[in-house]
Amino acid sequence: MMTLHSVPDAFTTGECDRIVKAIANMPTDDALLVGHNRDHNLRNAELVWMDDVGDLSWVMTRLIDLVRRSNKHQFNFDVHEFAESPQVASYEAAKGGHFAWHSDIGHGLAAGKRKLTLVLQLSNPDTYDGGDLEIRPSAQILLANRAQGSVSVFPSFALHQVTPIQRGIRRSLTVWAHGPPFR
Repeated sequence: MMTLHSVPDAFTTGECDRIVKAIANMPTDDALLVGHNRDHNLRNAELVWMDDVGDLSWVMTRLIDLVRRSNKHQFNFDVHEFAESPQVASYEAAKGGHFAWHSDIGHGLAAGKRKLTLVLQLSNPDTYDGGDLEIRPSAQILLANRAQGSVSVFPSFALHQVTPIQRGIRRSLTVWAHGPPFR
């Protein structure tokens, strides 16, 4: 069954800290929904697009390999490109950070071709409360691994959410693998 593929320790805590440090002084964008709509009732987070950050090509190399291996062992989808920049999202308790139930497939050139979603947990789970990544591929809700450096890969059509942050800041990196649209 195509549900959730977890890769614990895909990145070290040092590597996660290096990514967070690299984006620390970058300007952020308000997180938007597919279609470039803003609705803080559905999503409240700030984003940094990795294409805007220098010296992180090693991250994309690792992400590509993780998607390739996850797809081979779990999903077997027709994926052949990464048409969008990875994004680092910051969900802050002080700002009501969350992302309500949604799927990552939408209307639009890139969003319509999303096949797999990969989420890298950048924050130490002891530094925040709430902020769980929940995936609902069927009636059962699955909880993504909260360990720093863990990766969760799931079909982009699966409903998922980030529960409201109660304390601290949760940072994660998301990238999508693309291919021909599902039929």
